Amino acid sequence: MQTEQQPKIATLVFLQTVSAAVTQLKQKLQQDYERVYPGLGEIIHIVIDEEEAKAWELSLFPHLFLPDLVEAHVAKLGLEPAATKQDEVQVPDRFLGKSSYQPAFAYVDC
Repeated sequence: MQTEQQPKIATLVFLQTVSAAVTQLKQKLQQDYERVYPGLGEIIHIVIDEEEAKAWELSLFPHLFLPDLVEAHVAKLGLEPAATKQDEVQVPDRFLGKSSYQPAFAYVDC
């Protein structure tokens, strides 16, 4: 039996989960940008916070927009975007359009 509380609880859990994902992403972005620009930690922190607010205004999935918003803001400051570990992920050959298809032959005895 469903109660009125279940949708509210599900919404609360969803928002807590997204909020935790955003917090982790902010920490990752801060680390990545501080690695590239070690003396700009406070500015990077401000940029990330400003762009997080914009990301929440855009969507209930702000973690999907935050990296691009931060990158655009950093570009406005005349800085290069930081490479993230996600940029360094190796893509398996099967996703690069290289065909690994080899036809199978069957011998039929008539």
